[in-house]
Amino acid sequence: MGLRERKKEKTRLAILDAALDLFLEQGYESTTVEQIAGAVEISPRTFFRYFNSKDHLALWHHDHGEEIMLETLASRPADESPFTALMQAMRAVVGDLEGSTPEERTRFLKLRRLMEDHPRLVGMSVARGAATERRLIEVIATRRGVDPDEDLLTPLIVAFAACTLRVGFECPRRDSGLPEITQRMAETIELAERSLRPGWDR
Repeated sequence: MGLRERKKEKTRLAILDAALDLFLEQGYESTTVEQIAGAVEISPRTFFRYFNSKDHLALWHHDHGEEIMLETLASRPADESPFTALMQAMRAVVGDLEGSTPEERTRFLKLRRLMEDHPRLVGMSVARGAATERRLIEVIATRRGVDPDEDLLTPLIVAFAACTLRVGFECPRRDSGLPEITQRMAETIELAERSLRPGWDR
């Protein structure tokens, strides 16, 4: 990163941290963009340079995870089986969490608490996750040389992979720390790989 990029990233994280603190202190619905911007001493207009809305901010982790998965898939061998490639993409997400700094771990757990306290955000998160699955379907369909609108196996492959990560993420108790969460996610990926017959995704 250059100096300008580092400064932008610092501002983005400052906005995110201020927002999470406000959401947890006074409630998600009660917090406004103006309050978030004021906490970071920026204008609402500057806020919108980094996030499209308050909802976009609350779901930022989806953007990050999707980027990691798409980059990983692009780097996988073309002849690798689709499910194996997706599992490696999922492992990249877990690896990113495992390599988190203390600040990133705190941010992650705040976001998890926010989701648990606000069912509406959970619904939005599910919808955002579905959008990621649609993008993954397009990538896997291209790898398989099929039409994503006609093929049934491709969305099934993606659904199995996405469900694996979701189960690993949701199973730990509410008070689980990040190491336990990432360990459970890694174990669930391994369980899925052992449970499916090799070649089923061809």
